[in-house]
Amino acid sequence: MAHEEKQITVSRVIDHPAKEIFDTLSLPQRHPAFDGSGMVRSSDNTERIQSVGDVFVMNMVGRAGSEYATHNHVSAFDGNKMVGWKPALSTNPDEPGGWEWLYTLEANDAQSTTVTLTYSWTNVTNEQLLSQLPVVSEEELEQSLNLLASSLA
Repeated sequence: MAHEEKQITVSRVIDHPAKEIFDTLSLPQRHPAFDGSGMVRSSDNTERIQSVGDVFVMNMVGRAGSEYATHNHVSAFDGNKMVGWKPALSTNPDEPGGWEWLYTLEANDAQSTTVTLTYSWTNVTNEQLLSQLPVVSEEELEQSLNLLASSLA
């Protein structure tokens, strides 16, 4: 676990092959099953993430109960190793807001993978938005990895 000024990183070992974990991470309709924040509700997309530049829409609920959607621009993609995205709000769906979710997978052996989740807001420049970050806690990120492991069982 590491919490830098503008990012939080958590890791854990999951007793599944990297390919199986990557297949889950790269399918947006599976994301609500391993969201430790409780904010991800559903995906408007059923297609698997294929490459950097793909965009998938997630239906969300804020801490105060307001519903909204994010347009997630895939920013990292390396089969069975890494997938990440930068969300944009519906008010400006083509312009990510400066934060990123990044999963990296490191195979320990054929049946065990170290999964690292980084939530970064290093590129957020809006001072009002910066004052509200991070929206998701380190504990919620850890819970996301726990739920990811459980969803594979």
